[in-house]
Amino acid sequence: MKNMNAARKAFAMTALVTLFAGATASTFAADTRWEKNHPRREQVNNRLENQHDRIAREVREGDMSKAKASRLNAKDRKIRQEERLMASQNGGHITKSEQAVLNKQENSVSKQIGK
Repeated sequence: MKNMNAARKAFAMTALVTLFAGATASTFAADTRWEKNHPRREQVNNRLENQHDRIAREVREGDMSKAKASRLNAKDRKIRQEERLMASQNGGHITKSEQAVLNKQENSVSKQIGK
């Protein structure tokens, strides 16, 4: 009988720990979704995606060399890395001034597309 009670207690404790761990993981996942969809981050990342598409279209149409496309894509990757770093330092979002800095960098790359 003693062993049975000990087993029930162990089972109950395991179930509670598992339930708590699951709740914590789902809360973390919800926070992560919000962070990625923060309006300023979303605006910056949408611009980067748009520029990537523009570069690919220029290459496909023969208006840009693959070497130039590679250089511009590398610049965009660097901007995306910087955006992620900024967000990691600000609780998952970027400030208006950080967004302005990133947009200025994106403008520089954008001007090189289509030339």
